[in-house]
Amino acid sequence: MKKNEITHKGKITEITPDFTTVEIIASSACSSCHAKGLCGMSEEQEKIIMLPTDPYATHQVGDEVEICTKMTMGLKAVWISYVIPLAVLMILILSLSGIFENEALRGLAAIAGVGVYYFIIWIFRDRLKNEFTFYIK
Repeated sequence: MKKNEITHKGKITEITPDFTTVEIIASSACSSCHAKGLCGMSEEQEKIIMLPTDPYATHQVGDEVEICTKMTMGLKAVWISYVIPLAVLMILILSLSGIFENEALRGLAAIAGVGVYYFIIWIFRDRLKNEFTFYIK
């Protein structure tokens, strides 16, 4: 594994001429804990990733593969999904204090602003899908 890559192990579930579907198990840090059965806090989630099919690849359905992406893509995803909405929320809460005296209205307006941000992200989801690319190693 390179230093500037994010990798996950997965299993190929489907191969079409356009897309290769890979299922990965995303697990939390406590999923490897020896007491996870008693605790009940461990989480494992199956995620499906669709990659463009490489016409020269020799992979078959059921093969264990390693899915990779650049580290910068992970950092960009964190900024888009967590940091920027937090900044929008804080800016709106602070700037709306002069407009609304009622704190509940201020909070609702700030949450609505974050909702508008996520709606804009949803509108541009196809463009973002093209930017966030994975590949099979």
